[in-house]
Amino acid sequence: MYRLEEETEADWWEVEALYDLCFAPGRTALSSYRLRDGVPMVAPLCLTLRDDDGTLAAVIRYWPALIGEKDVLLLGPIAVHPTRQGEGLGGLLINESLAEARRLGWERVLLVGDAPYYSRFGFRKLEGVELPPPTNPDRVLGLELKAGAWAGVKGRVTKAS
Repeated sequence: MYRLEEETEADWWEVEALYDLCFAPGRTALSSYRLRDGVPMVAPLCLTLRDDDGTLAAVIRYWPALIGEKDVLLLGPIAVHPTRQGEGLGGLLINESLAEARRLGWERVLLVGDAPYYSRFGFRKLEGVELPPPTNPDRVLGLELKAGAWAGVKGRVTKAS
């Protein structure tokens, strides 16, 4: 059994340690992190998943961003502890957080990731949406939480202010 909760300030170090464990050294040098620098997370969508013992099993975070004047929700990072991978925890976090994002009125979600994995949640490659280099354009994926939300949305992704 797992407990799904909104990430709190007290979780920060443990969440960061899980990201460090799951991602390569230098993860914060990735271009997507430039969009997060100095921008508050979208707290209701930043979730932790803990087992019965309170051990952190998985986490997901979201950030606001802009494409022109259009708000976009930037998903990531998401991480599942290596000993818990293959249990569907990442999918659980994605589905729960996307449902909440839709409920909160967000219209579109953006991420940098592997299309074969994220396509099961409805994400598709975006054309004409640019993240800071050196982001691989084939990994720029989007999901509409409202029908037509990505129509005509093109250009460089920038930090929310």
